[in-house]
Amino acid sequence: MAGIDAFGVQLKRGDGETPEVFTAIANLTNLEDGGRTRNTIDVTAHDSPNKYMEFVGGLIDAGEVTADINYDPAVHDVLEADLEDEDPRNYQIVFPDPAQTTFSFAAVMTGFSKSAPTDDKLSASLTFKVSGKPTIA
Repeated sequence: MAGIDAFGVQLKRGDGETPEVFTAIANLTNLEDGGRTRNTIDVTAHDSPNKYMEFVGGLIDAGEVTADINYDPAVHDVLEADLEDEDPRNYQIVFPDPAQTTFSFAAVMTGFSKSAPTDDKLSASLTFKVSGKPTIA
């Protein structure tokens, strides 16, 4: 199978209303899903076979999503409010495959850094800590 061109991926922000409407965060230049990890629980006992440690799966951490954008203060003012908000907000990543696969997640914004070099564009980097189990549709 050939790869899929990533051009056209979108990061969308929910408005918190019912029904929820998602709007693309404009000028997305890069997106990374840091991946999920599972903790392990040590269940080793004195009768564990062959003196080997034993583990079972514990809680899953849904990780972080990071996004780089061409920053526009007039358009991205809602992101300032997201950083101030303690409660998770709903977001979506929409992939540019024919099915428009959507990765939906609730997250708390944990980072919002802006850059304004003298010889380049205004940009910003956003970090979101995923809360709960994401869904893929």
